[in-house]
Amino acid sequence: MSTVVVVVKNGTACIAGDSLTTFGREKLGADYVEKADKIECFGNSYLGFVGSSAHEMVFQSIFSRESEPPRFKNRLEIFEYFRKLHSQLKKEYYLNPKDEEDDPYESSQFSIMIANPHGIFSIFDLREVYEYTKFWAMGSGTKYALGAMHTVYGPSDSAEEIARMGVEAGAEFDGATSVPITSYTVELAEKEREKNTI
Repeated sequence: MSTVVVVVKNGTACIAGDSLTTFGREKLGADYVEKADKIECFGNSYLGFVGSSAHEMVFQSIFSRESEPPRFKNRLEIFEYFRKLHSQLKKEYYLNPKDEEDDPYESSQFSIMIANPHGIFSIFDLREVYEYTKFWAMGSGTKYALGAMHTVYGPSDSAEEIARMGVEAGAEFDGATSVPITSYTVELAEKEREKNTI
């Protein structure tokens, strides 16, 4: 799978991720692929993908056809964007929305982390959106990343340092996560800087 994390601290948001792709027991490391980065920049937002590697290409295609990129300013705006997108994913990209029989809604089959000037967010397969005040992680190395970031969040002043330590812990202990690590930082908008400066 992978490990992708987001961190916000001292007026800066950071997203970081590993570079390993797996196909069952087979591994495709960064040395063997043109682009191993799991993070894409769309407008002023960085999106990190976990799960199927097809998601990244689908979203590159979607965003390349839009006249302007989405802003993703808050939870509701993110939810509405992906709610409207769901039918397009089924119709144009042949998304298979089936997951568990007792799921209350069709699945969009993706998990995405977002970092932008408005904060750090995640969206999951049933289109549930979370906004975070410190940090979070997703992917197969989540528990290692969360533990590492929890340990260093207080002592460290750098959102990027905290994020990279989270992914490093995933790479150290999770079999589906590996270095090199990529990370991207963005300065928060003034309103969010006031909320997230420690």
